[in-house]
This record gives sequence, structure tokens and C-alpha cells, in this order.
Amino acid sequence: MNQTFLFQLMQPGQESRVCDLITRVFEEWVAPDFSPKGIQEFLNYVQPDALRERSQANHFALVATAGDEIVGVIEIRNHEHVSLFFVDQEHMGEGIGRELWRRALDICRRENPDVREISVNSSPYAVPIYEKLGFRQTEPERVVDGILFIPMAIELSRMGGRLTDR
Repeated sequence: MNQTFLFQLMQPGQESRVCDLITRVFEEWVAPDFSPKGIQEFLNYVQPDALRERSQANHFALVATAGDEIVGVIEIRNHEHVSLFFVDQEHMGEGIGRELWRRALDICRRENPDVREISVNSSPYAVPIYEKLGFRQTEPERVVDGILFIPMAIELSRMGGRLTDR
């Protein structure tokens, strides 16, 4: 990472900027694989109010910032399912996603020491990215509410007394 990035939990008031980042990346890389209904379902899911409500319930979101700009986000449900994971196109390949994942995994392990697996419903575009992080496809491709996804998971195991990726 050439630039300095700050990683922290999404703060109240950042939801609109997080939504903007997700929408930009989604429209470029993911939306082409979705039906119009799926696109609308997804965009409804990432609205600022929805992000805020989930962060106050059973989700947490980590953001990466460069100055005032939000350049990455990962949202995890129940410390065991990746529900959103996006990095700004201009910053892809700079290690932001890997660092967001590493920090989110640390939170999951700390908050849920019994977690053995973390799942994700990956877009076709993101499958190679998740595979690089250690995820493997667990079921055939599916479409639900117009959203095309591939169920994937990463198994976590105990080695040497501490949890590590297998």
C-alpha cells in the first residue's frame, strides 16, 4: 500500500458515502450479471438507512479511508457471513481488500470465538477474489430475487491453540 489508509468501524454519518462507494463499484462490476429486479433489490439493501439499521443490529461494517474518501468496505453479519465487500476501482490491487478482510476476521474471532466457518454469497465477478482469500464454492450458482450469486465459505480451524485460516 503506497498511500496511507485508515481502517475503522463505519461511523454514524458515513452511511451515505459507503452507499455511494458500493453503488459505483456494483454498477461497474456486478450489476451486468443481475436482472433489473436483482439490481433494484441490491440497491435497496445498500441504502444508507439500511446500512445504519444493520450496523445497530447484527452486522458490523469496517471502512477503509484515504483522507476523507471512503475507498473500501466490508460488512459482516453475525460474525459469520460477509454480506458486503467492495473496494473503489481506483484502489483495487493496493491491498485494501485483504486488510479489510484480515481486520474483519479478527473481529469475528474476538466476538465469536466458536466461529468455524465464514460464508459469502459471491457475485460471479468476485469469485476469484474470494478464492485468493481462501474461500471455496460450497453450492452451485443460484439466483434469488434476481440476484445471481455463488455460495462460498472459508473454514477456520484451531492450530497451535489459536484460530487460523485453513
